[in-house]
Amino acid sequence: MKKLLALLCTLGIAQPAMAASITTLGSLLQPEFRTLSEDLGAALSYKPITPAAPLGTTGFDMGIAVTQTDMSKSSQLWSKITNNGSTVSKLYVPKLHIAKGLPLDIDIAAFYSKIPSTNITLYGGELRYAILPGSLTQPAIAVRGSFTKLSGVEQLALNTRSLDVSISKGVAMFTPYAGVGNVWVNSTANVARLAAEKFTQFKTFVGANLNLGFGNFAAEMDKTGGIQSVSVKLGSRF
Repeated sequence: MKKLLALLCTLGIAQPAMAASITTLGSLLQPEFRTLSEDLGAALSYKPITPAAPLGTTGFDMGIAVTQTDMSKSSQLWSKITNNGSTVSKLYVPKLHIAKGLPLDIDIAAFYSKIPSTNITLYGGELRYAILPGSLTQPAIAVRGSFTKLSGVEQLALNTRSLDVSISKGVAMFTPYAGVGNVWVNSTANVARLAAEKFTQFKTFVGANLNLGFGNFAAEMDKTGGIQSVSVKLGSRF
């Protein structure tokens, strides 16, 4: 697992070199902690990177993904919370992702991430039900519940819960999709003076999946709370 995450770094799509372990969160003021929590909520919330159509009872979707999120609102704050480390304008989150189809047009999925050069570990999962499984003439429509949880940072406890609806329609090997939803963010600083931040962010996303048989490629653009993320995933889907 760690070797695969390291591979993303060597390919140049993982975290740029920086000293970014979060160790001095107590240096923030409350409004600054809110700003940081909003950016982290957008960056670390669940990114499906998959169409709405169910995988089917024998189906799997496995791959390596990376999400890049614009951190411009909190960029300067990263130097404060990492004991004079580098600022961060873009946060890159590499992930190992796996999804499995179940009966009744239900899919489950999970991912794991360790962000290089930081003390951030992240994991999460989803449960998705296709209201319409899709066909040659009909699109697929699905509802999804998902969660993510940050670990590894002693001074910060952050988790997200999401609910969204998505639609997709395949044309041969190519399947575009789109969706909307809400993300509930819980961000608690385990330091004095900073109160917990709890808020909701509206989410929209569009993406496309290309299945070539021997490999699968998916790309997605997401806006959560107005903060933009771009994700790509490379693997297999069958």
